[in-house]
Formats: sequence, C-alpha cells, structure tokens
Amino acid sequence: MSPAIYAALVGSLFQNPAPMFAGAVCAAIAALMTALKTGNHLLWPCAVLLVLIGVLRTFDMTKYKNRRSDLTIGEAARWEARYQIGAVLYAVALGAWCAIALLMTDDAVAHMICISVTTGYVAAGAGRAYGRPWIFHLQILLTCGPMAGAMMLRADPYYIGMALLTVLYFLGLERITTRLQAIFVRALIAREREAALASQFDTALNNMPHGLCMFDADGRLGVMNYCFGEMMHLPADFVHRNVGASELIAACVVAGAISSENGRAINSELENSQAGAMVTSDADLEQGRALSWTFQPMAGGGTVVLVEDITERRKAEARISHLARFDSLTDLPNRLSFRDEIERLLESPTDRSRLSALLFIDLDQFKQINDTLGHPCGDRLLCIVADRLRGMLRPEDFVARFGGDEFVVFQQNIQSPEEAAALSRRIVERLTERYEVDRHLVEIGASIGIALTSPGATADNLLKHADMALYRAKADGRGTFCFFRSEMAETVERRRVLELDLRKALANEEFELFYQPLVNLRSGRIMACEALLRWNHPTRGMISPMDIIPVAEEMGLILDLGRWILRKACMECMMWPEAVSVAVNFSSQQFHQRDVLSEVRYALEVSGLPAHRLEIEITESSLLRNTEWTHDALTQLHSAGVRISLDDFGTGYSSLSYLHNFPLQKVKIDRSFLEGIDTDRPLTLLRGVARLSADLGMAVVVEGIETNEQLELISADSTVTEAQGYLFSRPVPAARIRQLLESSHGRHQRGDKVKVVRSIA
Repeated sequence: MSPAIYAALVGSLFQNPAPMFAGAVCAAIAALMTALKTGNHLLWPCAVLLVLIGVLRTFDMTKYKNRRSDLTIGEAARWEARYQIGAVLYAVALGAWCAIALLMTDDAVAHMICISVTTGYVAAGAGRAYGRPWIFHLQILLTCGPMAGAMMLRADPYYIGMALLTVLYFLGLERITTRLQAIFVRALIAREREAALASQFDTALNNMPHGLCMFDADGRLGVMNYCFGEMMHLPADFVHRNVGASELIAACVVAGAISSENGRAINSELENSQAGAMVTSDADLEQGRALSWTFQPMAGGGTVVLVEDITERRKAEARISHLARFDSLTDLPNRLSFRDEIERLLESPTDRSRLSALLFIDLDQFKQINDTLGHPCGDRLLCIVADRLRGMLRPEDFVARFGGDEFVVFQQNIQSPEEAAALSRRIVERLTERYEVDRHLVEIGASIGIALTSPGATADNLLKHADMALYRAKADGRGTFCFFRSEMAETVERRRVLELDLRKALANEEFELFYQPLVNLRSGRIMACEALLRWNHPTRGMISPMDIIPVAEEMGLILDLGRWILRKACMECMMWPEAVSVAVNFSSQQFHQRDVLSEVRYALEVSGLPAHRLEIEITESSLLRNTEWTHDALTQLHSAGVRISLDDFGTGYSSLSYLHNFPLQKVKIDRSFLEGIDTDRPLTLLRGVARLSADLGMAVVVEGIETNEQLELISADSTVTEAQGYLFSRPVPAARIRQLLESSHGRHQRGDKVKVVRSIA
C-alpha cells in the first residue's frame, strides 16, 4: 500500500464531523433519559463521559480538517492512533452505559433506548470507519459485547434471542466494512494510477521537443503544450481562452512566429480536415526559421497539430551536402564532385569534341613532412598547395582534392598536348618552391600523370589512365610528369594478374622455401640456414621474394604469407641436426603486427622446434618504427629463447645505437661492404663494424661471399664468426639442404675446415 493510499484511508475517518457530533449529543441525551427514567445513579457518569468524549472527538476532527499540508506517512499514523483512542474510549463508555441499563434496571423503556442507540451507533460507525476496518471491529467488540452479554445474563428467552440476533447483525456489519474497505482501496489505487498517468502525460507533453496543440470537434483549442507556446511566442494561459483555430493562427502571426502568408496556408490545412503535412520557411522571421507542420484528424472529431523546428536540420543537411561534395580541409571539390563534373563536361556536345587533359598530381615527400612535423602542419601545407593550384588555373579549369596528398586538375579546351605539358611543368615548379608552415621552412615535390580526352572517354577511364601515368612518373624518379600510353595498361594488367595469382597461390600453398646455409668460419660447419621464399609460377617460372614481398605488402597478404613461411621453416628445421637453426626474415609490416610474439610461439608449438633454434631476421627499417614497442617486442622474443638478427646492416640508416639499444644476438653485414674489400678503407670499415659488434657480445655474419679471396680476407679477422654466399651454396630446396647438412655434420676431423667449406660450395 502506497503512502498516499494509506493517508487517504486515514483521512476517511475524519470526514463529516457534524454527524458524529450529532450522534454523540443524541447518545448523551439518551443516557440522561435512562438515568432520569430509572433513577439509577450509575447512568449519570455514563452520560457525562459520552458528552465529554464526543466533544473531544469533534474537536479532534475539526483540528484535522484545519491542517495545512498533506499527510506524511508518519503523520497519518499519529492521526490514526488519535482516532483509535477516541473511538475506543467512546465505545467503552457506550458499552458500559448499555450494560448498566440492561443489568441494573428492569425498565423496558430504558432497555429499548440503550439497545436502539447502541445499534444505531454501530451501524453509523460502519459508514465512517470502513477505511480502517480493524478499528470498527474493535468498536463492535467494546459496544456489542457488553450489550449482548448483559441481555444473555438476564436469562430471559426473548432477551437471549435478541442477543443472538444482535451478534449476527454485528457480524454482518463487520463483513460489510471489510468489503467497503477493499472497494475503497481499489478506487484509491485507480485514482492514483490515473493521476500518475495524467502527470506522465503532462510531463511528456510539456517536455517533448515538438510543439503540439489539439482542437476539438468544434474547432476550439483544447490542448497546447509548453513547446508550442514557446515556438509561437504565446502565453501559457492561452489554452484556457477557448479560442478557435483561426484565432490561434492569427495570434501566432501577430506574435511574429509565422508570416501571414504561412498563416493562411496553415488555416487552409486545418479547415481541410484531412491528414497532411507542410513546411513553412520564413526568411525574414526568426533568422530563416523552418517549421514542419503535421495535421492529423482524430476519430471523434477535431485535429492534432504537431510542429517541429527543423531549422538546424536544414542547416545540417546543407552542411552535409557541402561536405559530401567538398573537401573539409581545403574547401576544394572532392572526388565525388570532381567525377560528376567531369562526366557532365564529357557528355556536353560542345566539350566532347574538344581536347582536354586530366592531371593527376601526387605530392612527393609529403609523408615525411607529416610524420616529422605532425598532422596539423601537414594539413596547413595541403591548404597552401590548394591555394597555389587555384592561382595557376584558368576560370574554365577545374581542380579538386582527390584524397590524402593527391589532387586532380581538369584542363579544358586545349589546342595540343603541349599545353597540358606546359601546365604540368609549371605546377611541378610551383609546388617545388619552398613553403613556410608554422615557422618551419619545408620543401616538397610533385609528380603528375596526364590523360588526354578521346572520343568515348569517361571520367573513370581518364582517372584510371592518369593514375597509371602517375605511377610511371614516380618510377621515373618523381618531380616530373608523364603522359598515359597504352602499354601502361598492359603493365597494370600484368600486375593485376600477378595479384590474383598470388592470392590463389597462398590459398593453395603453391609457394616453396629454399634455404641458404650460414657457415661457421672456425669449424667449417653449417650452423644455420636462411629460409628464402620461392614461387614457381605456372607461366612466369621461378619468382623471387623481391617481386613477391612488395606486392604481398600492398595487398595486405604479408601477414598470412609470413605466418606460412614461419611455420614451414620451423617444421623443416625439425628434420635437421640439432645443432643447426633456421633463420626467417620478418618484413617491417609483419614484425609490427601486435601479436607477433603469439605467432612465433604458436609456430614453435605446432612444429616442436626449440626456441633457441629459431632466428628472426629484421632489417633496420623495422627498428625505426615505434621504437619503444619494438624494444619491448624484441625483449619478449629474446626472453622466450628466440635469437634476433639484424639483417643487411649498412644498407639503411646504419645507426650504431641499434647495436646498443636493442637485444640483438647477431649482426649480418650487408654484401655492399665487400665492394673494394681488397683495399684498406672498405676492409678497415668492415673489420671495425665486426669488432664493435663482437665486443657487444653479438655474432657477426658477412653476407655475399662469392670468391675465395673475399673468404680469406674476412677469415683473417677472428671477430667474423659466420659467412654466407654463393661461394658456399646458392639457395637450394629443402631436400638438397638436408644433403648439405648431412655432409657438413657428418665430418668430425678438426683439420677438415677448409675442405668442408669447399665441398659444400
């Protein structure tokens, strides 16, 4: 039971104090009459008590009605207790009077008076105390109990019969009060629910973001929410003025919320009595406010009007439309807008017959600027580039940002390809000039691919051809331009076929691993083999990793391919002598995948290869990216037992700090150090790097050994521990490397070092 219902039940006890006061007066008079009639002195105190208690209860009821606020649950409990005390005291006094009159007098009139008054009191109490029936039940017990008991004690059959009838009568009243209370509680609950629903409806109505008003069947305004009043600048009490629809719209016009023209249109919709919708937009009112009006007739007559302020939506739609067709950074037309404009120009009969050129521009060295100076600086640089391009074009030309650091220019109505070449040359020169961005002086370049229009040309074909020409311009050294030629399409088609074949080869495991040995210069034995990818293409023959890896990286297949190489190499190594390990190359992209450690662990687990027999070869470029993460990854791999080799040392940035800062166990000196090794300077440099690496506790490998003279020179330096090259063996299939390993590790004579090396070769 809710506090509100409990308070209402308690409040029902204190309703209509006048009848209760009248009943108390009548009962007191009846008691006085019995006292006078019988002369019994005990009846006088009963009459006095009935008067006093009746007056006090009437006073208490009056005090309850004069309270200033609704009852809390605690206050309701206190008032209930006060009513209970008064009711019990009055019932005791009434029961005592009735018992005394019946037992201590033999006057039939007195008996009739007390029985009638008591019965009437109890019957009246059923109509007052039904809200708290247990109080009424107590009153019955305290009044009817003494009366029925007194009649039974008289031992008269008629009095006994009356006593039994009285008990049955009072039991019936008890059942009636219980049912009345249940009905009353249900009514209170229903009222409470209706009030809650009304409150929720009112709250929802006045907090909804749309304005709403309702007209009845006579066209009078019946409901208007807060939002409608705010939107139309109407006072809150306007809904109580009993105005019609036309008067409401007129008031909106007077308030300046809508124009008179729109007011007439709205009135017309209301008079139509049909479902409909309209949008009003007044440029001179409310700063161009746009309102959406919806009219919905009701089944019983009348109309519901819903008003939504869609001004911001219209502005947002305009912004979205602009963003959909213009670049938000440079405010140039974007790819979509450019393509649509080119299609329109190419379909125009006047422009179709004229020669035009599409220039695809890519900024050179922009990524380095973005990486070193930050994206905000790169964004401002793009804006400057856009401004320079705008300033170089004729009014009829068209420039757009295609995405990233790419721009496109459509040069209309040119006389010859030389005009496109001249514009491209000017663009390259202008974009190569120095820029000042955030107090930084930066320089970039530009490469341009040019596609000329031809009969039947489409925007997609022009963009495709210009992109092919741009690719060739970049391949030619950047900072230049190139016209599209038909053979470029053939090159692109070959590349596309290669990509398809590469994806198929990976799915069907058509690749093969070759192995090239690394020979220990002291023992002459093969201590490790480097796994090298090979692909025997059905039509193109054997394809080297130099052709496979870049394409796989661009296609996003390098991770899957690298995973296959790692697991295959580990499984093959399990077939070799225990002293031989396998070296697997990791590309920079492959190494910087977030789960590289789990991939290595999984490959070792499925193959059963001990971690110390796996060497991972990384290049210097892998150490440049995210050095903190790289250091952590290398440390974890090293802790797992995997050996880390720095491959091709000397071909990249060649920072000696790598040897100190990263947990490396082996350095592979690139073959370029062997050029001119027969002279002092290259040999000194090679031995210096080898000695430094050895002093740091790393094994040193020299790659690219092809002659005995090179072998003798590097063998003379004890810091070089291993060598690799064609002098020992070219990369060979798995079956052949097993034979070489058996030959290498089948010899045990200490004096056979050179002989073993030569026999492997």
